[in-house]
Amino acid sequence: MLNYNTSLAPLTLPEYGRNIQRMVEHCLSIEDRDERTKCAFTIVKSMGNLFPELRAPENEHKLWDHLMIMSNFSLDIDFPCEVLRAEDLNTSPERVDYPQGPIRYRHYGKITQQMIDKAASLEPGEERDQVVLLLANHMKKQMLALNPDGVDDAKIFSDLLELSHGAIRLDPSQVRLHEFKEMPVATTGKKKKKKG
Repeated sequence: MLNYNTSLAPLTLPEYGRNIQRMVEHCLSIEDRDERTKCAFTIVKSMGNLFPELRAPENEHKLWDHLMIMSNFSLDIDFPCEVLRAEDLNTSPERVDYPQGPIRYRHYGKITQQMIDKAASLEPGEERDQVVLLLANHMKKQMLALNPDGVDDAKIFSDLLELSHGAIRLDPSQVRLHEFKEMPVATTGKKKKKKG
């Protein structure tokens, strides 16, 4: 009678196939530690033949980790590198603390507010003027994403003055921001033939 895959135990790592899984099970049944270690090295070599990119020295530890997973973390051999432990397999990442605080204008975002604070703390001079101009143009792009019909430069200057707590003041009569235009949609170049 044939054994169908549906009646067999599910594979831990199906990408290696049932034959590699059987090799791992055989390796676990070997009692002599030295023989078991030799068998494990042979299995890893076979696994590397299936995935040549993992044979590179910087990736070889992944093969040993996979072998350990396939053996259900019960393989006792002399490993050539540090291997994955069962408790490390399902670890969750540390919680990322998001800064909580009011954002006056959400369309500019928190990073823009931080850049405005940094620009306001710079010493007056040419470098500060260039940073402020870049920042104002960036704010205009962000505002255009919200309002594609157009944005008045005076509105950007007003927001910049408010967000910098009066430290950055631009005169609309002396400073002009870039005029951002919508990019034309590229055509594919394929035209349908008319039936005639």
